[in-house]
Amino acid sequence: MILTVVQTDAGGATEVSLEAVTFARALAKRTLGPVHALVVGPLPDGLVDQLAGHGVVEVHHATGDAFSAYGGAVWAAAVQAVVAAADADAVVAPGTPRGLEVMAHLAARLDVPMAANVVGLGEDDGGDDGGALRVVRQVMGGAALEEMLLPRRPAVLTVAGHAVEAEQVPPVSATVTEFSPEVAEADLVTRVVSTEPAEPDLSGALTSARVVVGAGRGAGGAAGFGDVAELAELLGGALGVSRVVTSMGWRPHHEQIGQTGSRISPDLYIACGISGAIQHWAGCASSKTILAVNTDENAPMVTKATYAVIGDMHEVVPAINAEIRRRRG
Repeated sequence: MILTVVQTDAGGATEVSLEAVTFARALAKRTLGPVHALVVGPLPDGLVDQLAGHGVVEVHHATGDAFSAYGGAVWAAAVQAVVAAADADAVVAPGTPRGLEVMAHLAARLDVPMAANVVGLGEDDGGDDGGALRVVRQVMGGAALEEMLLPRRPAVLTVAGHAVEAEQVPPVSATVTEFSPEVAEADLVTRVVSTEPAEPDLSGALTSARVVVGAGRGAGGAAGFGDVAELAELLGGALGVSRVVTSMGWRPHHEQIGQTGSRISPDLYIACGISGAIQHWAGCASSKTILAVNTDENAPMVTKATYAVIGDMHEVVPAINAEIRRRRG
């Protein structure tokens, strides 16, 4: 059995969770086992049918007071309980902050290695790996790929965002199993105790956005992000920035892309006025297509980009916005 940890929102399973389920199906073909899912906390309406349409045959629903708020160790306790009861061959989670934290806790509890940022399965060459699972994962901020062997069961891994496209299958019959595992007092020490709604912004969830519009020093100051924010909104994407922008206090840190910020893998990354230092490149190298807008034709971001426009972002971006609005009428 392959167990997938599923994160939810008001609409059901998050996109990155459905990507993880799709990866789990590919893994299940090798083990010839079913795909199960674990949901902690409230079960959104329609979620079970949604997961059934992605090949999940059983949904394990962790309930109880301990699961009323998120906690990495608490969630790991729920995952461990399902692993023990169902004898899981592998546990898969989306490569989100929560997914990474929970899988790290789980791997430590089970004394097994963990593979983060997995993008695919390695070749099953029938060699003498002793049944070890071979996976391919991103390293060095996505600048390189490596093969990693997971020799012990269960295999524990997270799937990099957008490394796999979420694909539906003919719906299966999915059952729901509710359980309330015991949680040690030590697991309750660190958990979310309150939440506050964020101030409205266009940053979105950088790690799951299909389109990201980034801006750097070329913005010129805190007032220079209006056009790139508008472009992000027009494209239904998220706004991101370089480290220098947050260091100068022009934008909040949660929008930062790079080695010390978020690592993104969108279908399209539009980098405006960003030189492309190695620290920033570490956070965006996994983007499928990169469009750079810069006055310097020799800037690293320009030379590495899929496409480039040589010009001032304050002239180029407003022109793009105007053309988008014109075509949409």
